[in-house]
Amino acid sequence: MTLSFFDQFLSPTLFGIPLIALALLLPWTLFPAPSSRWVNSRLLTLQSWFINRFTQQLLLPLNMGGHKWALMFASLMVFLISINMLGLLPYTFTPTTQLSLNMALAVPLWLMTVIIGLRKNPTAALGHLLPEGTPVPLIPALILIETISLFIRPLALGVRLTANLTAGHLLIQLIATAAFVLLPLMPTVAILTTILLFLLTLLEVAVAMIQAYVFVLLLSLYLQENV
Repeated sequence: MTLSFFDQFLSPTLFGIPLIALALLLPWTLFPAPSSRWVNSRLLTLQSWFINRFTQQLLLPLNMGGHKWALMFASLMVFLISINMLGLLPYTFTPTTQLSLNMALAVPLWLMTVIIGLRKNPTAALGHLLPEGTPVPLIPALILIETISLFIRPLALGVRLTANLTAGHLLIQLIATAAFVLLPLMPTVAILTTILLFLLTLLEVAVAMIQAYVFVLLLSLYLQENV
């Protein structure tokens, strides 16, 4: 049976049971457990340094009210990076290539920032829908445009993460297939294609980390507007 390039994005099943839940729980088992020793291991020290630096940069523009989100943002960042990086391994499944999962993460978190803004400062939250100094004839049109742009935000969060990871996986598979086919025909071209595949894999590692950071960074910017 001929397989499609998009078959790699199908959720794996075992006896008809989807295994996407297992793929979501696996990264948590790989994280090092906290130790009561005075001197931690290198892995735990590196993880602590990374989380501290990330939290510091992410919460720098936020006021004290937004610092309550530090734990959730740091956990989400580590979770997304782990899933994206594990998805680059052979014979693995990347849950973040599913738009449904990304929207399930984006919509509740975005909605939470909007509700916080409407609850704490409804005047400022609604004021974003109408810029100051707008001519009277343009008020209905601008309110409609700003409302649409507000509701597009979670869609943009989910689609951006899905599209970038899906495009990278497809490109890796296309180049890997080309290198495999060209190997008996044109070995020199196949070697050059393999080198290109190696460089593209390094790029995808960077993309996997950057997209997770961008996802959480945009959520923090949405929160900044409402706290």
